[in-house]
Amino acid sequence: MARASFDRAAALHRLRNDDFDVLVVGGGITGAGVALDAVTRGLRTALVERDDFASGTSSRSSKLIHGGLRYLDQREFRLVSEALAERQRLIENAPHLVTILPFLVPVIAGEGTRLRRFAPALRAGLWLYDLTGGIRIGRRHQRLAIDDAIAHVPTLARDRLRGAFVYFDAHADDARLTLTVARTAAAHGAAVANRVAVEGFVKHADRVEGVRMRTTDTGEVFTVRARAVVNAAGIWADDVRALDEGAHPSSMQPAKGVHVTVPWSLLRNDLAMVLPVPGDARSVFVIPWGDRTYIGTTDTAYGGPLDSPRSSAADVQYLLGAVRSATTVAIDADDVVASWAGLRPLLRGAGRARTADLSRRHAVHTSPTGVVTVTGGKLTTYRRMAADAVDAAQRLLPGRGEPSATKAVRLLGSEGIPAPAAAIPDPGPPPRPTRSEHLAHRYGSEADAVDALARTIPDGDAPLVPGLPYLKAEAVHAVREEMAGSVDDVLSRRTRALLLDRDATAAAAPAVATLVAHELGWDAAREKAEAAAFAEIVAAERW
Repeated sequence: MARASFDRAAALHRLRNDDFDVLVVGGGITGAGVALDAVTRGLRTALVERDDFASGTSSRSSKLIHGGLRYLDQREFRLVSEALAERQRLIENAPHLVTILPFLVPVIAGEGTRLRRFAPALRAGLWLYDLTGGIRIGRRHQRLAIDDAIAHVPTLARDRLRGAFVYFDAHADDARLTLTVARTAAAHGAAVANRVAVEGFVKHADRVEGVRMRTTDTGEVFTVRARAVVNAAGIWADDVRALDEGAHPSSMQPAKGVHVTVPWSLLRNDLAMVLPVPGDARSVFVIPWGDRTYIGTTDTAYGGPLDSPRSSAADVQYLLGAVRSATTVAIDADDVVASWAGLRPLLRGAGRARTADLSRRHAVHTSPTGVVTVTGGKLTTYRRMAADAVDAAQRLLPGRGEPSATKAVRLLGSEGIPAPAAAIPDPGPPPRPTRSEHLAHRYGSEADAVDALARTIPDGDAPLVPGLPYLKAEAVHAVREEMAGSVDDVLSRRTRALLLDRDATAAAAPAVATLVAHELGWDAAREKAEAAAFAEIVAAERW
């Protein structure tokens, strides 16, 4: 595979001048996956994103690569089986980005808990999860003694703990996975550009043959010529359909999911946990992430602006209440150091009142004019969603392209990286990664280039945000090699600083603006405006 040609100016030149077989609208995980699937079939492929890659749902998920244990209760056996197969492919194709994660499921006594029924049902569900495909990860679930569970999570309420199980799933930085898929598509020859918005469709004889575009940074308007268009705009997919079909289809029910971040030292969980929510038939994840732990997610119907979902005080208390009910920690909103809210693009379901009950399946729709729309789904199954969407697009391109090959396409940075192993860690605080370990987990076999940059530029190996592991060199690398074009791109998605420590990241933003200003050609006024814009983003994340 060639080194990724991830140059926005070069991509814009191609968008203005080349003819494409497939144009993908949307730079989230699904759109990036569609671009990779299409280009590796031999189709001339372009991808455009209105804002930044993964700037919507694909940077605001629970960051799990999993089958979805709870979907077995909804009898979604095929969905779970497909997701577990895709989990295994990601472990093999992106071993530098995916970590196998053990999950502790405590059996907790409490009001309304029928332990005689719950524990056997839980174990039966875990066996079913293993048999459905979970055991592909190399380990089956196991029962854990109470003393062992407490050793791994000393803050669990021992007096209410009646048992515990451990099963295995996987974790990945969703924004970095999305970016890597998009860069891999570019390395295979796709033209990929962010900050390019769809203005309308160009049609001939009632068939789409191009898309009118506008760059959101300069306002330039041009037309991209394409024989097929795939609408992978996620939560905004119905808005794109409306430009083509003339009416808004309202095919989705957005669901808001909120997560909060707390210091790891507060809960001291060296395993991820699945905790029940008191008074609700749901559970939340409690996931260690370096020296932080994040808790999520809520799942509520949403009817507000799609561009600005926000965490509320009620959302935060819902999540913290689940933690308080299972532990001895009097955790409260003052302990929260960051939060994020995202919208799931769920397909509407007849007769299902709660968004938690709506299926995570995906759907592919082709309009009479030839626009293919893919909606629904989840992070784990993006590759399957993409293949189905390109299958539909390929039917509009007789004689063009090969069958999907992405089951075996390794992502950039995976060269020479072994697949991660499933293991339960020794009890205790997570080891602080060395610089090389930190870079290897984010960049894989490309880490040497970032390390070399850190040794070349002034203070390149200094922290980008005090207290967090990211280096100043990573911000420069993000601008030069990863199409970052704002302080928000660097601090929210190329690194995940905003999700780990809101206040420290806000304090560092002016210095980050100065650091990247030279790379992006900003003058003093633009530098100041960028820092101010990020301050507004941070303020909006408070409740």
